[in-house]
Amino acid sequence: MDIDIKQVKKIFFIGIGGIGISALAKMAISRGIEVSGVNDEDTPKTLDSIREAGGTVIMEGDLKELPEADMYVYSDAWIYRGPELLEAAKKTGKPTLSYFEALGIFAKEYKVIAISGTHGKTTTTAMVAEILIEAGLDPTVVVGSFVKKFASPVAGLGPRDSNFRKGNSEYLIVEADEYNRHFLQFYPYIGVVTNIEADHLDYYKDLADIQDAFDQFYTQSEHKIKDYSKYISKVPELLVPGEHNRLNAAAAMAVADILGISLDVTKKALSEFKGTWRRLEKRGVTPLGTIIYDDYAHHPTEIKASLQALREIYPKGGKNIVVLFQPHLYSRTKALFGDFALSFTGADKALFLPIYFAREDKDETVSSFKLAQAIRLQGVNAEAFTDFEAAEAHVRSLNLKENDIFVTMGAGEAYKIADSVFRFS
Repeated sequence: MDIDIKQVKKIFFIGIGGIGISALAKMAISRGIEVSGVNDEDTPKTLDSIREAGGTVIMEGDLKELPEADMYVYSDAWIYRGPELLEAAKKTGKPTLSYFEALGIFAKEYKVIAISGTHGKTTTTAMVAEILIEAGLDPTVVVGSFVKKFASPVAGLGPRDSNFRKGNSEYLIVEADEYNRHFLQFYPYIGVVTNIEADHLDYYKDLADIQDAFDQFYTQSEHKIKDYSKYISKVPELLVPGEHNRLNAAAAMAVADILGISLDVTKKALSEFKGTWRRLEKRGVTPLGTIIYDDYAHHPTEIKASLQALREIYPKGGKNIVVLFQPHLYSRTKALFGDFALSFTGADKALFLPIYFAREDKDETVSSFKLAQAIRLQGVNAEAFTDFEAAEAHVRSLNLKENDIFVTMGAGEAYKIADSVFRFS
């Protein structure tokens, strides 16, 4: 779409609280664009910094009519949550774009480093960003999590954890999602593919269809990174555990090599990398000694990798790992059911919330109860619950103490159970 972003003075975001779209809202604010948006719930982690930067946030119930804007940008989830708002935006005759379509327009002004792949996008994006910052290349960054070293878009607030960093160089680092072929909005200077697996089968027909999309992403990239094996032996000791993070670091090192960043600078940045929000994040310890983690893993491969990383730190026979998982999407749970059934063997106990369905209709042929049953057949103590209240009551009844680790896991809202049950710091 041929839009001159310099002519855009006002943007209205539909679903402004989403982790990706909120970063774009901050990017727009940093350029002096007037930003407002609507969300269906108040999510302080994403919305407070938008408010602090001067953006206006309206709760869905308080939105009487669609404000005037030069451009409307929507989160994919709102195709299902608020289709009437998208229709109203389109009727204005103004450009009405998905988050990635809009980000693709902003990206045209930069040398883009786009990080794609089924797993590891967020962490690799953050690692690449910290390497470039350490090297003095001052990148702008849009990432689907919060990174502690990123500066606030609000003048004077200084560094704070954020999903956006405003830089003053030609480089833009973006996390490029393959869902709905979103990553094809970019024509990167450097295009990275961390790995390719079957996922998003509510959109893609099969693995071959996914591979075709990645092939197109390759053709649109000036420098292509898909084999970074030669860097694995050079990865320094990391603060973040797990073989998957060593692979993420190797991919980040490949980017640094293309940019001519010295190995010493690259290793220093990686050795100091502390991870990102909701990526096997250690949230704290309760007064009774239970260690609380939260993790965004929602694909079987990610679940296995996270549990293996925890077992690096806490070998079996030491700590008991209790996982509370919320499956994400009926379609993913159904398509990868057999893989999910095998992915929790690193846990001592696996608890399941009802399936979170963000962009699809309910499917009674698959459920958390059926998944728990399949996992029990693998020798793991597994149990499912009808709702959050029942799960919360069960977690309280466990009386977890210093010998236990409690991990909330999934792309949904399992972390709210930890917030309700435990006091931790």
